[in-house]
Amino acid sequence: MIGSAHSDEPMSPTTDSPPATDPDSRRPWSLLSNHGHVLVCLARDPHMRMRDIAAAVGITERACYRIVGDLEEGGLVHRERVGRNNRYVIDATAGTRHASLRGVRAADLLSIV
Repeated sequence: MIGSAHSDEPMSPTTDSPPATDPDSRRPWSLLSNHGHVLVCLARDPHMRMRDIAAAVGITERACYRIVGDLEEGGLVHRERVGRNNRYVIDATAGTRHASLRGVRAADLLSIV
């Protein structure tokens, strides 16, 4: 029986899991959400294609379209048709949606990335 009082052998850690100091053992996370990453991509290149944004962010093209739609609906991004392509204009005065960022404008966030 493992860890019982009858065992004379000390318990040893399992070798299956990497040590806690191993950077690869941590759960992956990002400072920005996918919405934030898409917004940064559009701020850097307003003519960027959805396919390229999706590849840069690491999401599907379908998810990228949904996120851009969310950003448009939230008033952060406006789409302009330029010939056969789109140009995305960020409303720098638009506020953020999260209560903890009340009063923070899109321009404020984008100025630090």
